[in-house]
Amino acid sequence: MKITIVQGAFFPVPPLRGGAVEKIWFSLGREFARSGHEVTHVSRAFGELPHTEIIENVRHIRVGGFDTPRSLILLKTLDLLYSLHTLTVLPAADILVTNTFWLPILIRSNRCGRLYVHVARYPKGQLRYYAHAARLQSISHPIEEAMVSEVPWCRRLIKCIHPPLPESGLAGPIPSGNRPKQILYAGRVHPEKGLHLLLAAIALIPEDTFAGWKLVVVGPAETSGGGGGANYLAELKNMAASIQQRVVWVGAVYDSAQLASYYRTASLFVYPSLAERGETFGLAPLEAMSHGCPALVSNLACFRDFVTAEVNGFVFNHRTTDPASTLADSITRLIRDDSRIDRVREAALMTARSFSPERIAGLYLADFQSLLAPGLPTRHEDLRAKIAL
Repeated sequence: MKITIVQGAFFPVPPLRGGAVEKIWFSLGREFARSGHEVTHVSRAFGELPHTEIIENVRHIRVGGFDTPRSLILLKTLDLLYSLHTLTVLPAADILVTNTFWLPILIRSNRCGRLYVHVARYPKGQLRYYAHAARLQSISHPIEEAMVSEVPWCRRLIKCIHPPLPESGLAGPIPSGNRPKQILYAGRVHPEKGLHLLLAAIALIPEDTFAGWKLVVVGPAETSGGGGGANYLAELKNMAASIQQRVVWVGAVYDSAQLASYYRTASLFVYPSLAERGETFGLAPLEAMSHGCPALVSNLACFRDFVTAEVNGFVFNHRTTDPASTLADSITRLIRDDSRIDRVREAALMTARSFSPERIAGLYLADFQSLLAPGLPTRHEDLRAKIAL
């Protein structure tokens, strides 16, 4: 097959500045190429990256992109400009995968491939404009349910395929023996991720219980990297002033090997996300699990796709009247009896390994092939008719 992957306007590929979706498709593109398919990957131009190059048999094309703006209106405008530019470089293909907002609206023929819309966030009304697509693909079952609710007439177009782990999460032996007394958070430093809740919880843990432990915070606070900005970071550090000896602020880490070293030297990963409609899968906790670092996550529906409490990880109820105390109690019980962490470590590893790039790429390739089967309509006239009504 000839497969084209079109990334959004704001993060580069390879994922030099992070971006979960960029990591996912950079990995999948390489797997598709390893399986003998012809793959073209379109993304934003960035720094010294050449406008065209071949990486592991994947042809990369880069067009002018942008840093992420604060304004949603400006973001959509820049995405439109990027999508219009992208149209001029798309090769003929069998499958066209994209996660952009505008490109699925602009694509109206199969010359560039059957349109495969990757929905990595909760839908906000845009799916009704994508009814001509061959596939609307979600990354988790909660998103799939939200998609069906938004466009029930497109139910047969919707399919859930979970994202793969980065390859670094499955490479090399997992360190055995006692790990340092480190609690790790890795992700965007943004209010929806619940870092203020985590810091409040750490402050509530008695000194004798937390003795010898550190909270290590890894991730970008810059708005260009999806963070909450310098003011939010300053608020967090001011909030943590009384426990500054307990917290290590690392900042953004985009190198996969360096990031893996943080996962491999932590005893527990805590991801207290509060994003009821923003958290869509939770790749960071799964990546931690792949490095033998069990995760404690909030009770968001998306985490249920791979975390089972007390089996391969831990869950706390972030919807209580005092969530900071609830989280503090959960962390306290785990660090007082770290044998509970050890008991779930092997199950966490086994769960993570089922998300290997090779296996997930196989699921995508099978789905692509199903869309190319003889007799499949090139247009979904019945769906468009229903929309017109």
